[in-house]
Amino acid sequence: MDKCIACGACAEKCPKKVDSEYDAGTGKRKAIYVKYAQAVPLKYQIDPVSCIRLQKPGACGFCEKVCDAGAINFDDVEKVHQVNVGAVILAPGFEAYDPRPAQVWGYGIMPNVITALQLERYLSASGPTEGHLVRPSDGKPVTKVAFLQCIGSRDENLCGNGYCSSVCCMYAIKEAVIAKDHVPGLATTIFYMDMRTHGKDFDKYLERAKDESAVRFVRCRVNGIEPQGTNGDLRIHYINEKGRQVEEYYDMVVLSVGLQTPKHVLQLAETTGIQLTADKFAATSDFAPVQTSQAGIFTCGAFAGPKDIPQSVVEGSAAAAAVADLLSPARHELTTEATFPQEKDVSAEDPRIGVFVCHCGSNIAGVVDVKAVEDYAATLPNVVYVERNLFSCSQDTQEQITKRIQEQNLNRIVIAACTPRTHEPLFRETLKSAGLNEYLVEMANIRNHNSWVHSKDPSHATAKAKDLVRMAVAKVTYGASLQPIAVPITQSALVVGGGVAGMTAALNLAEQGFDVNLIERTETLGGNALYLKHTWSGEHIPTRVAKLVEKVLWNDRITVHKGSEVTAVDGFVGNFKSTITSRSGISTVIAHGVGIIATGGSIYSPNEYGYNEIKRVVTSIEFDKLHELKEKHIKSSRNFVFIQCVGSRESGHMYCSKVCCTHSVQAAIGLKKEDPSRNVYILYRDMRTYAQREALYRQARKMGVIFINYELHGKPLVTEDGSHVNVEVWDHVLHRPLKIKADMVILASAIRPKTDAVDLAKLYKIPVDNDGFFQEAHAKLRPVDFSTDGMFVAGLAHYPKPIEESVAQALAASARAATLLSKSQVSLDAVKATVDPDYCDGCALCVDVCPYNAITLMTIEADTEGGEGKRIISVNKAQCKGCGLCQGTCPKRGVYIAGFTMKQISSQVRAALAV
Repeated sequence: MDKCIACGACAEKCPKKVDSEYDAGTGKRKAIYVKYAQAVPLKYQIDPVSCIRLQKPGACGFCEKVCDAGAINFDDVEKVHQVNVGAVILAPGFEAYDPRPAQVWGYGIMPNVITALQLERYLSASGPTEGHLVRPSDGKPVTKVAFLQCIGSRDENLCGNGYCSSVCCMYAIKEAVIAKDHVPGLATTIFYMDMRTHGKDFDKYLERAKDESAVRFVRCRVNGIEPQGTNGDLRIHYINEKGRQVEEYYDMVVLSVGLQTPKHVLQLAETTGIQLTADKFAATSDFAPVQTSQAGIFTCGAFAGPKDIPQSVVEGSAAAAAVADLLSPARHELTTEATFPQEKDVSAEDPRIGVFVCHCGSNIAGVVDVKAVEDYAATLPNVVYVERNLFSCSQDTQEQITKRIQEQNLNRIVIAACTPRTHEPLFRETLKSAGLNEYLVEMANIRNHNSWVHSKDPSHATAKAKDLVRMAVAKVTYGASLQPIAVPITQSALVVGGGVAGMTAALNLAEQGFDVNLIERTETLGGNALYLKHTWSGEHIPTRVAKLVEKVLWNDRITVHKGSEVTAVDGFVGNFKSTITSRSGISTVIAHGVGIIATGGSIYSPNEYGYNEIKRVVTSIEFDKLHELKEKHIKSSRNFVFIQCVGSRESGHMYCSKVCCTHSVQAAIGLKKEDPSRNVYILYRDMRTYAQREALYRQARKMGVIFINYELHGKPLVTEDGSHVNVEVWDHVLHRPLKIKADMVILASAIRPKTDAVDLAKLYKIPVDNDGFFQEAHAKLRPVDFSTDGMFVAGLAHYPKPIEESVAQALAASARAATLLSKSQVSLDAVKATVDPDYCDGCALCVDVCPYNAITLMTIEADTEGGEGKRIISVNKAQCKGCGLCQGTCPKRGVYIAGFTMKQISSQVRAALAV
């Protein structure tokens, strides 16, 4: 590995070709290969099963002969290493279901039946067809494609995987939209049972796919695919929602395959001695979602159950928090600081600019002619080196850029790629590794600002990419070395919200050794969990919450402030000062280094379906309490109707409340267990018992609970009829209106954001989304961080979710908070307001507009004895966020933002206007 330079000579000579796992069998690789273009480290590896030499000693060996680096050793043997650790995290992931054994969809027989993973490779510019959507059988462009959902999921008969894989609906919609972007006029149809788009903003994406991308959705489970003729076309028979048999023809059929635990991971579970669920996932508690059955062994990601990327990332941080709790006594004993070469002084050098243009697969190169952009960049003033990279953010490209900076003596860099919001810190690190000041880099966002928004106009997108590169080159020409500032950290935390999420975060931080102030506006800890009885897996919530409250109250490092709320905030990351005020009017200022917002959500009080008008119409939470108290009307009732999506997934509230389907199904099962003769109906739009909750859905159906689907345009009609309640709904199975004479109607009311979320957001300068929930910095990369440094979010304040996901997010927030609190100081960005005393006259206009209160007036001494002092502004660099309002307001250029000087900005403007 140390000798391999990834030159590729070995792969060129290797005579053995096999199916590429990375390309999901759509392409070939050699027996000696690099797994994928972004592999880290970028080294070749030998497939021992396919290698001729390893299978037949003495045969072949061409790769060894042509390797000038001497990196290939066929005589190497397996080595066993023993590592002493304090904890283990199992994150082995999943494998996609293989449809071949089922033999009902024609996969492996009909070449134009492919899996969703294979479609991903066909749509990728780095895939076998370079992003062109063509049929495997004959290379014919695809004009009509069907997606079949729940292949390998929700199916005990064919595959034994009765659970829902959680991610398939969303990735099918995404692939359908992307495919239509690739092929204008492409007809896409998704055949589904339930659309389970229960994540944050997922329902909005679903609606956009229907309305803007014209993706067609058909509620039906297709049981088979047949060939149509001999030209590769495919025929699908199904029963539509009107009960009629339909026959349709497609160029290609995509199987949305589910997630399952690989066999080698099952062996790993046996080796470590951890328990598995009936679905062969790691067994965990809802109140300890990353703790396995073995002490000291934790898990995260899809090994603990099917889940999407954001939740997997959250659980990764949650597992880190659980380990930090365990290993906190040994903190810093084995850590090492990253080291960088001495920074080169380039202030006296003429600009030598290097431009690196990112291909980024179909994201950029699918629209922009990156070769033309590369050629154009080479003609720009002060540009001495230009290079195209497949993925500029990959580890090997980072190392390559570092080498190029040193080889070409570059002193300023332009990266034409994606958004600096997520990737600029990465490229700054690259410059530091090359001995350059990290602020001598400029990013031209030719993805978000260009290829994504001009996907249907490649020629103009290419022209705009050139403009963006030209502007970036002009700005970086006048770039200067900047130095970040360091401020000490107050090593304590403030947690706002005393529900399960808030208490979990506070307790984890306290057990790691940090002081915590926990703020709860009511007089009781527990939040919304106080209204609940059991988790989806049957854990008794009141008992677990009571234990959690006891741990919090008895922990010496946690100070609980009941009946209090935050009324004022000052400061910045590492040095916040929050004023909390009690109901008696007493205010206290708390200094803290980080803050976690876990204020929870609120229960929607319906104004539909006769609620508050008809006595026997209640919300699900009210029903739970009445049922627990054995209220006489419930005891005597025979007919129960649950209505789902009350206040959810409709105009103004286009999101799924995520917990309602499971909650109603559990209540229905409870009613049936008490008396099997009861009639229980659940009226739903999409039954979202995702992941392993599907077992509850199956149980309810076996017990005789009747599920009736309704659409948004045909909501149930609820009217009072004496001692009964009439519920009218269109039955899509009977194809006729159905009237149910109900004794009780239970409304699954939505989870709504707290009404005071906006006020709290203003205090801490953190964002809320259009629905009123707090907005994370990035759904996948920073799912618990705010864009405001030092602030984090957890629980229902972020988005509706069940208890185990709230607990995981709370642990993740505490892990992110602990990364700051474990340091003695924090390094802040150098892009700050800077005063020019020669021009500033102390007019104070900038003081008025600064949203962070970072600017104050001061008097400097006079130049001559006896002269009057001059009033100018002073900037608190730690409090300043570099927003630029001061610079835009100043009439005399008395203040500017470092890295965005007037010279830099004006040069960008001139470059933008240049022909």
